[in-house]
Amino acid sequence: MYSIYKYMGLFTYNKLEKELINFYALEFERQGIPNSLEFAENLIKEAKKLAKQNPIPPNAGDLILAKEKNDEKTHQVLEKKRKEGVKDEDIRFWWNLSNLERFTMLKFDEINRIAMFQIYREKGLSVEEANKEVRKAHPFYGDPQDTTHSQGDDRPLCEELKERINIYIEKRSKENPEAIRKEIAQFSTFNAFIRNEIRAGKI
Repeated sequence: MYSIYKYMGLFTYNKLEKELINFYALEFERQGIPNSLEFAENLIKEAKKLAKQNPIPPNAGDLILAKEKNDEKTHQVLEKKRKEGVKDEDIRFWWNLSNLERFTMLKFDEINRIAMFQIYREKGLSVEEANKEVRKAHPFYGDPQDTTHSQGDDRPLCEELKERINIYIEKRSKENPEAIRKEIAQFSTFNAFIRNEIRAGKI
């Protein structure tokens, strides 16, 4: 593990920030990215900005589920998510994360998608073709009701599903990486594959 004290930047990190920087530095290193520690530090800085712009109270997942019992609007919002495969434990886990942890995860996904998009563009693919390839390889999260850029099973997935999806893909990839690649390739997008697995009760 990296010693964060060797690279302090311009400000002192708290315990959580140090843990996240160390964790994501290793993730960047596994991807073969040079200066992985610096990349991780920049990731945390960007996530901190987003966290400050979108303040959410601690243990928001517990608060949301408790509020649903006496608030019809909250109930309706959560019911829409449940129809997309979200479980109460997903809501609790995702929204009980600290703001920094949650936005770091989302920002890390964004960085990976952009990097893959750039690789396809450098190979000569058009913007549309590159986006299509990225969507086949990466999950896209957001509002499932948003059909601006995708329809049907290709629509954005609920962010609350992220941890379950990560666990499932990691498990399948360790068991038989070639098999899961072939399965995903049969679908229009990664999101369509995930929705199929959710309906089958596999995720």
